[in-house]
This record gives sequence, C-alpha cells and structure tokens, in this order.
Amino acid sequence: MKSEIYRVFLRAFTMGAQSQNLTLVQPVAPFGACFRSGSSGSVPVIDLLLQSEMVKWRIHGHNSMVKVSDDVMCLGFLDGGDNIGNSIVLGGHQLEDNLLEFDLGTSMLGFSSSLVMKKTSCSQLTSSALQKNIQAL
Repeated sequence: MKSEIYRVFLRAFTMGAQSQNLTLVQPVAPFGACFRSGSSGSVPVIDLLLQSEMVKWRIHGHNSMVKVSDDVMCLGFLDGGDNIGNSIVLGGHQLEDNLLEFDLGTSMLGFSSSLVMKKTSCSQLTSSALQKNIQAL
C-alpha cells in the first residue's frame, strides 16, 4: 500500500483488533502490526470498497494475518512507500482461496470472498463446483 493509505489502514486495523481483544506486540519486520496468537479476540474483517458500499471485497483473518511464530501473528499488508505506481497491491496471501473471474469481453472482474468461509478451497474445486461458484458471483 502507498504509505499515506497504509498509515490510515494500519491505525484503523490496530484499533479494531484491540477493541476485539487482540493483544498488540512488538512488530516483526517487515510487518507494521503484530498480535499475540493466543489472544482470546478475533481478527477484524477488512472490507475493500470498490465501486460503492454495495461492491466490496471482504478479507477474513486467514487472508489478512501471517503467522510468524507460535506466539505471534502479523497483519499481512506492507508499507510500499510513497513512490509506488499503484495505491494498493494485493498479494498471493490475500488472494489465496478467493475465486476470481476475469471477463475480458466486458472488462469486468467477478470475485468471491474466501472459499474457506464456504468450507472449501481452490484446490478442492471440481469443474461443477467451479461453475456453481462462478454463477454465485
């Protein structure tokens, strides 16, 4: 994320995590916010609003947090600096087990939230399950 966006995002996420009883610990490089894994709290859901509040990409804890040790998990988003070309770049960790459909004819992107929330994963999809998920987009 561009630095100006990252700072606001990090502050909001940290406040949300602490309000959900996650315990903030010393950050582990390159991450900006880390939490005790054994905390009794839950990881806040991240909603990326795209066109409007009706079009959002929901990122759940398993796609937003990185386990760095048995005791520590960190927010898996990084400060990309001020001179990056794009404001936000999602990496493989955020995209893992999300279904994306690129419609080149209409220049549209369809997407699901994490398939893990539907008790499946990309590696478990069959062609019929894939078709069903695409229709649900």
